[in-house]
Amino acid sequence: MSAEWSSTSLGALIDIKHGFAFKGEHITDQETQNLLLTPGNFAIGGGFQPRKQKFYSGKIPDDYILAVGDLIVTMTDLSKEADTLGYSALVPKSSFLMLHNQRIGKVVPKSEDALLGFLHWVMRTPDYRNEILANYSGSTVKHTSPTKILAYKFNLPPLAEQSEIAATLDALEDKIKLNRKTAATLEGMARALYRSWFVDFDPVRARAEGRTPAHMDPATAALFPDSFGEDGLPVGWTLSSIGEVAEIVGGSTPSTKEDRFWVGGEHAWATPKDLSNLGQAFLFDTERKVTSAGLAKITSGRSPAGTLLLSSRAPIGYLALATMPVAINQGFIAIRETEAISGIEAYFWCGESMDLIHANANGSTFQEISKKNFRPLTYALAPAAIRTAYNEQAGLWFARMKELMDENRTLATLRDTLLPRLMSGALRVGAARALVEEVV
Repeated sequence: MSAEWSSTSLGALIDIKHGFAFKGEHITDQETQNLLLTPGNFAIGGGFQPRKQKFYSGKIPDDYILAVGDLIVTMTDLSKEADTLGYSALVPKSSFLMLHNQRIGKVVPKSEDALLGFLHWVMRTPDYRNEILANYSGSTVKHTSPTKILAYKFNLPPLAEQSEIAATLDALEDKIKLNRKTAATLEGMARALYRSWFVDFDPVRARAEGRTPAHMDPATAALFPDSFGEDGLPVGWTLSSIGEVAEIVGGSTPSTKEDRFWVGGEHAWATPKDLSNLGQAFLFDTERKVTSAGLAKITSGRSPAGTLLLSSRAPIGYLALATMPVAINQGFIAIRETEAISGIEAYFWCGESMDLIHANANGSTFQEISKKNFRPLTYALAPAAIRTAYNEQAGLWFARMKELMDENRTLATLRDTLLPRLMSGALRVGAARALVEEVV
């Protein structure tokens, strides 16, 4: 660390403004112009994520509209491990008005000695995170406060070095965001094609009306019929059920009191928590692993790569395609591939059928879709040639998505490795920049 670095605290540089208590009756899932930011908009590890959106339809105080580049911090957390408590994020550019909710703190600078972009990274360091976790209050709902956040002490480099450190880490973050955006575009293309072919039957309708199906070569167009049967499906389609076309299995949890089932575990074992903050279509790893002895206690064993995992309770609806063989706990339904359905088809069928899935759930404490209720859900099975054409095209897009998301894992690991070393002065910016330039 350079002699030019000085010891300080967040409280010497900033204040934190509490958000506004927006009225519950005006908070909605229906899209409006006003996006209400919540702790769900903070990623684990810090940074903004545009998921779990809540909107507001009531009157808005002007002082609680956030601007692009504002630095915010989450003040409460409902998760068991306080996954996002105290982490920071920069407000991104958006077509919505971003509203400053009461569970979010807004950083207000009171010194010219620190850049907000640098403090954003200070408030994502392991050292800062450890201090937040050591001082929060509450059990079910974890709380921190401006006083506890502002007490954090650290070493502050000169402004020029702050700018260089932030820019180095931002470059990695920007590449991660770009990869996510590209993957989301590819997924959107695959979803649109699935909906066109298997939900709206656009090519069949076009041929039935004597039109050439849009955006389709003649050979592919010829695969589709030009009429519908009495059941309302295109001729050649078969009305079936998801349980008939796919292999449906559940999972279980080996006794957590038996170390031999867990210690040194080498087999991936998924719980819905592993999917809760994925933000993309693939599961690459699991938080916990079981030993071979533990795996033997799970009657469904391991599902192969390509299996779609659907969380069946608390909540229903998380989806991910396994990239490796994986065992699951009782919070999942696993949809294994067969000759009649691919993992990609299952992924989009679940997305299109989520209302139907929820409608067949039951439970008093929490809703759950059982395998018994899931298997009979209707599934329109298309002819093999059409399915093959779809999977060849969508498979290319999903393969690229998988590459991008796997690359993001590497980028995130590099970011998380560089962050504490840059912030402590153990690694100089020039050396870190050279490492980043190799990957971005």
